[in-house]
Amino acid sequence: MYDVTIIGAGVSGIFMAYQLTELHPDFKILLIDKGKELSERKCKARSKQMCSCDVCDQYIGFGGLGKSEGKFNYTNDFGGNLGRKIGSDRAGELMWEVDRILCSFGGDGAELYHTHSPELKRDAKKAGLEVLTTSVRHLGTKRSGLVFQKMYEFLRGRIELHFETDIYSIEKAECFNIITSKGIIQSKKVVLSTGNSGSEWMYDQCAQLGLLPGPARLDLGIRVEMRGNQLQALLKQTFETKLHIKRETFEATTYCMNPNGRIIRKYQHNLVMPDGQNKRERDEASSNLNFTLFVPTFYSSKEEADQVANQVIGRINRDTDRIVVQRLQDLRKKQTTTSETLRLNSIVPSLDSVAGNLIKEVPHIYLRALLEFFDCLEQLIGEQIDEETLLYGMDGKFYEAKIPTNDHFETKVSGLFLIGDCSGETHSLSQAAASGLYTAQMI
Repeated sequence: MYDVTIIGAGVSGIFMAYQLTELHPDFKILLIDKGKELSERKCKARSKQMCSCDVCDQYIGFGGLGKSEGKFNYTNDFGGNLGRKIGSDRAGELMWEVDRILCSFGGDGAELYHTHSPELKRDAKKAGLEVLTTSVRHLGTKRSGLVFQKMYEFLRGRIELHFETDIYSIEKAECFNIITSKGIIQSKKVVLSTGNSGSEWMYDQCAQLGLLPGPARLDLGIRVEMRGNQLQALLKQTFETKLHIKRETFEATTYCMNPNGRIIRKYQHNLVMPDGQNKRERDEASSNLNFTLFVPTFYSSKEEADQVANQVIGRINRDTDRIVVQRLQDLRKKQTTTSETLRLNSIVPSLDSVAGNLIKEVPHIYLRALLEFFDCLEQLIGEQIDEETLLYGMDGKFYEAKIPTNDHFETKVSGLFLIGDCSGETHSLSQAAASGLYTAQMI
């Protein structure tokens, strides 16, 4: 009989397991994951067609999405609703505890930087924008792997870890009976920390226990690649900035800004999207800057949100790795970018994409949001956005529909907890990790 069984070895599950070992060294704790341990996560397929994993190592296994860029934003301004759930001050304290733990395992090799600037905030407001601020520990893929490997070594001497394990059902009697591919497990408490990758499985398990999800959010947007010095006036005091625009019919926020970074393909939910790569991930830095402008939309269910994502992005992909790129001046003139004009473009694309016309590929609201955002941005920086700026369609950010939990992240089924992104409350690595710490303390 285990005291606590954590299902899902992503960031929230790892930090919860760590905290439980610190607070309750006498607890018998089990951490289960469908994927592999970190050292065995080796999928390097450049396309979904090339991937031969039964369970893809890119997103599933020890470390989860934390294994990728390892970008920890310590803020309540964005990245989830943890501050609303447990109080902003408490959420802030926990996120800084996350940072302390990361640094104790080698994360301090990545410099902490801040995006706070009262002057920028004031100027942005005059231009019709809001600045969202954060402190950032951006580990990068290589250091992230090293940090989580050290956490794995720490945990494996204190708890039990089961990898490549399927869970067929979770039953509640006097205790929880977890029926797995490796036998039946009994546990006093069960914590689901499966993140977005395990959402379908989580909803099935919760439905069997009488727990049903509510509405779901989906963010879609255009990835922008511009001259590296175009936003120099904004970035002179910070490594990046996050800007927000709000109108009656939409609101939008910049995401994952990468000065001197590149655009790479992101594979998620069987879709292919343009994603930003930090300059630290390449020996040779790019002369460009990239970010996505995301527009959030809410749907009645996670299934409906996923269906929309598949319709919009899937139509662009055409069952391949297809991503469409268009120059800003061509979008404004409502004309198609050709491969020849792209070849002569002064801003050299960092991603091999198909030159085309986003008006034919992307719902109008996302293009309207981008153009109105650019109007405000031009006021803020005091110059026109380079007409040869490149626009890639299209990026997506996925969220879990909320299954109701109390302020301890416990569901109506006593002893069953939902933490991290599968709780629907956190949307970032830092808030997911902090929710793991918090729930461990509550238990």
